[in-house]
Amino acid sequence: MAQQRSKIKKTEKKGNQVRETKWVWMIVGMLLFFLGLLTWHYRAGIVYYFRVATSKDKSLSKEAKYDIRNIEIMSRHDDKVFGIDVSTYQEVIDWQQVNTINDQFPIDFVFIRATMGEKGVDDRFGRNWAKIHNRAILRGAYHYFRPNENSVRQARNFIRKVKLQAGDLPPVLDIEEHPRHQSMDSLKVGLKRWLDEVETHYKVKPILYSGDKFYSDFLEKEFAGYTLWIANYNFWVENPKEHWTFWQFSEKGTVRGIRGNVDLNIYNGKIEELEELLIPFK
Repeated sequence: MAQQRSKIKKTEKKGNQVRETKWVWMIVGMLLFFLGLLTWHYRAGIVYYFRVATSKDKSLSKEAKYDIRNIEIMSRHDDKVFGIDVSTYQEVIDWQQVNTINDQFPIDFVFIRATMGEKGVDDRFGRNWAKIHNRAILRGAYHYFRPNENSVRQARNFIRKVKLQAGDLPPVLDIEEHPRHQSMDSLKVGLKRWLDEVETHYKVKPILYSGDKFYSDFLEKEFAGYTLWIANYNFWVENPKEHWTFWQFSEKGTVRGIRGNVDLNIYNGKIEELEELLIPFK
């Protein structure tokens, strides 16, 4: 009887091992399947990554791993219009070399930070604004809004610094910070005052920039009538929402002529539609 029980236990143990092996191979198979799907989905970016990794050209991105998603997004939306936005953080830009993203996708527009708060001025703005003027790239200027400073004085700071011309993109208000010493309702009043002051001066309705969650949580109800430029870097978001006129989809872009990373943007339409947004010639 003892021998029989021992035999049964061995048989059961062997059966359990076989079942466990089957489960392991099933899990491995599923992982390989999903890895294959992911590789196929991001094949354009992966090819770019290996091209950079094996290239002798040291000017290519040292952080090419971020370009896998970027390349895939731009390949998926190659019927749309691409652009970048810059500030003092990009240091000195060689604008003659700024033509494409990843040496592949044409740059058709650039937003340049001009001012911050009541008195702040981006120390690279004047140079960047002048250098891009004679390029076949549309340009626009943006103001970084500081919630705890007077909104009208912030608008006048922007107006003093930025001389928009016919053919330029509309002015942009960038709001990302939560207020520290006022309510969200008070912040909205301040944003509206900035927008109204700037619209009155330039005779064109400004663009509103914000993060996706910040906009949907706090601004959507009162500011839905503005042209929107929304930042969302979520790896799994691959298409702009219908109401996003501009989508900032990455902060890890690679552009020849710019050292380090740069923000990447898609205009959610054709170049002819983008041109309709420009400040009109009188």
